[in-house]
This record gives sequence, C-alpha cells and structure tokens, in this order.
Amino acid sequence: MAEYQHILVSRAAETIRITMNRPDRRNALSAEHLAELLAAFCVAGTSDARGIVLAGTGPVFSAGHDFADVAARDLLGVRGLLRLCTELMRTIQSVPQIVVARVHGLATAAGCQLVATCDLAIAAESAGFALPGGKGGWFCHTPAVPVARAVGRKRMMELALTGDVIDARTAADWGLVNRAVPDGELDAAVDDLIARATRGSAASKALGKQTLYAQLDRPEADAYTTAIEVMAAASQLRGAREGMAAFLEKRQPVWPD
Repeated sequence: MAEYQHILVSRAAETIRITMNRPDRRNALSAEHLAELLAAFCVAGTSDARGIVLAGTGPVFSAGHDFADVAARDLLGVRGLLRLCTELMRTIQSVPQIVVARVHGLATAAGCQLVATCDLAIAAESAGFALPGGKGGWFCHTPAVPVARAVGRKRMMELALTGDVIDARTAADWGLVNRAVPDGELDAAVDDLIARATRGSAASKALGKQTLYAQLDRPEADAYTTAIEVMAAASQLRGAREGMAAFLEKRQPVWPD
C-alpha cells in the first residue's frame, strides 16, 4: 500500500479500507487531502478487491472543506478545488467496487456530500448530518447535488436552507444512509452490509453499479432504453451464464471472477 500523509489505507481479504486521518482538523478536506483520497480510490479501483470502506479517525467523520485552504484561494483556485472534489465524488461512483461509508460523529457540508456519494452508508446512532452553509456565508451548492439525489427535493431544501443537523435515525429515514445502528455495532454492521453487497459475480456487480448510476436521473423511457441494452449484453457474461446454469442445475454457483 502507498504511503499517505492525510489518509490510511489497508486491506483485509477482499475489502480495502480508506480512512481519513486528519483528526486534529476534523478530517477537513484540503486540496492535499482530496488528492490523496482520489489517488487511493483510483488505485483501489484497479485492484481485485470487491469492496471499499470509507471511514474517518477522530471525533467526526468529516467537517467538509478546509476553510483555511479555501480562504487562501482566489476564484480560479476555489474553482479548481471544487473540481478536484467533484472528481473524487465521481470516481467513488465509477470504481467497480461497492463503496460503503462508515459514519461516526458529524458529517457536514462536503463530508455529508461524501456520505451521499458512496454507494451505501451505515451510521452510528451518535452521528449527525448537515449542510451548514445555509446558516453561514458559503452556501453548500456542490454538497447539495448528491444529497438531493439521496433524500429528495423538500428534504434537501430543509437541509440546505436551515443548515440544521439531522440525527442518524432521521438520516436513515430520509434515505441519506441505509441504516443507523448503536455505536458499538457500527463495524459489525458495515462488515455485514459490504459482505452482502459484494457477493456474486464481481464483473456483473461492477456493470450493474455503473448502469444504475447511468440511468438514475434519466426520464423513465431513456432509463429503460439504457437498462435494456446493458442487461441484454450482461446476459452473455460468464458470471451470468454460470449463475443461470447453477440455478437450473440446482447447485451452488462457481463464479469465474
């Protein structure tokens, strides 16, 4: 594994764990921190791992953008920072692995954006989520993009306009995370979910993830057009053939990938 300054990367069996490690800065996302996260996801994406867990050390998951970094930049500099952040978000959704956010403490602004961007998310009951720009001076324009797609318009509006924190149970109710669990059960719940989400054919799963994101925000007719073509092509994959053969032959599948 590569050496990083702001994150920790480890692997256990088929899961890579990427951990934000700036506890003294509440895992604030400076350009250097974002660049390391992007590099780690790119490397993980080319590996044979089946799942990725995104976590954080210290008292919170992530406090969002590092204002010390933002305040030192001019317009072009801030635009570049936001483009880097967006590249990270899009990479998380484009890697073939299933990405699960392990959320403890607060996830605010771009930290909340990270949670909404991950494929799946488990939160400790003590966690909280906010788009605080609504009650500050810098509105959460980019964090609201994936949050809106997770929770819907009215709930996103409430988060973005009030800036208030919602608790983990509310976040689960709204669809921002998959579920909230007692703090002591967080790791077990993450392990259980990623194990269930990565079983089966890895190639089929990767294509499935890519297609889900491709059709989610399209009109229904366009979504069906995309899904039909990809699903037809996917029926010819070795994993699909093996899965159907195993079902018909009443045996356990042996996945080729």
